[in-house]
Amino acid sequence: MAGIITQVSSDTALNDAVYAGLQETEEGARLRTCLQCGTCSGVCPFGYLMEYPPSRMVGALRAGTFDSILATDTVWMCVSCYACTEVCPAKIPLTPGLMTRAKEELLLAGNIPNELQNALEYSQRYGNPLGESPRKRADWTRGLDPPVSIMKKVKRPVDVLWFVGDYPSYHARVQTASVALVRILDALDVDFGILGPEEQSDADSQRLAGERGLFEMLAEKNGRAFSKYRFKEIITTDPHAYNALKNEYPNLGIDYPVRHYTQFLAERLHDLKPFLKNELKARVTFHDPCYLGRANDVYDEPRQLLEAIPGLKLVEMSHHHQNSLCCGGGGGGMWLDGFQWEKAHVRLSEWRVREAVAVGADILAVACPYESPRFEDATKMIQDARGLVVKDIAELLAEAMEEEVES
Repeated sequence: MAGIITQVSSDTALNDAVYAGLQETEEGARLRTCLQCGTCSGVCPFGYLMEYPPSRMVGALRAGTFDSILATDTVWMCVSCYACTEVCPAKIPLTPGLMTRAKEELLLAGNIPNELQNALEYSQRYGNPLGESPRKRADWTRGLDPPVSIMKKVKRPVDVLWFVGDYPSYHARVQTASVALVRILDALDVDFGILGPEEQSDADSQRLAGERGLFEMLAEKNGRAFSKYRFKEIITTDPHAYNALKNEYPNLGIDYPVRHYTQFLAERLHDLKPFLKNELKARVTFHDPCYLGRANDVYDEPRQLLEAIPGLKLVEMSHHHQNSLCCGGGGGGMWLDGFQWEKAHVRLSEWRVREAVAVGADILAVACPYESPRFEDATKMIQDARGLVVKDIAELLAEAMEEEVES
């Protein structure tokens, strides 16, 4: 039957190895049902720049010429945004399967941009892609009152283990959202703790950038840390960490109940609403993170939190929910900014900011630590966006309850 892969012709061991690896991916056998419709390549935000966008990559695999992909570096334009997977009529897991496997082979061939190489080396050496000292991972909590419980120090069970993540722990802009979430959890009287220096990168973005071995190493370290303590569930700041803990860690025997913080707070909205007394008069639009939305179908909870804030009017950008644009940070994109700029001379974050401006938003709300710095940088590049404020949902909630929290 035309359009159905019945046999993959391969003259090289590489082609056979790639195809065998894809078969091991969940639903990977669906690759055989590729219709070559090209929808995946059409929706890819940087597909127009890639010599081998998803559909052409499938074609190369079908033709037994997958090794030709190793001669080009444009696969690194893929930001693992799940758009191709979302629209595929055959439901082929293109993002976690084909695109990630292509990056693995590029890494093995040494075809990797220096920016990404540095982030991967930092992740291996320091447990985070920023190259920061593990001993400083909880420094952002200094001076907070009441103090944040660090599990190794308090040596007691907690109800909630908060997996803070790399950027919320180290990046100055994102730390403000971490502090805001602490204030919210304290106001709700949530008994929580963090791992602090024992926490490693969740490594989901490193995995999607082709470093499966590094992912497994860091996941196992996190798993050993989890096993030392008693808690009822894990919450995460980062949708990428949420995706890893929910969908990837269980494959390594590391299996705990996990929710993104917006899910956790939305469940407690009845208790949270009495604290939200400070009116924020503004039009707000929400950017759906790829790994909260398309990858895990979490769309409603962030909007429920925003709609509960007095004075905020929620408006939707032209691309939202399953159709949301990517900020450009996933799949290694956080560490490929220079490389991608040289190829595209535009950033996905700038496209997104233009959409926020187009709907008259005063605030662009986010729920992923990659997004605040990326979108704030983008507002500096878009003339009409100079007045657009970028805020994490946790920051907006804390502002709405500021007087209550500080009392």
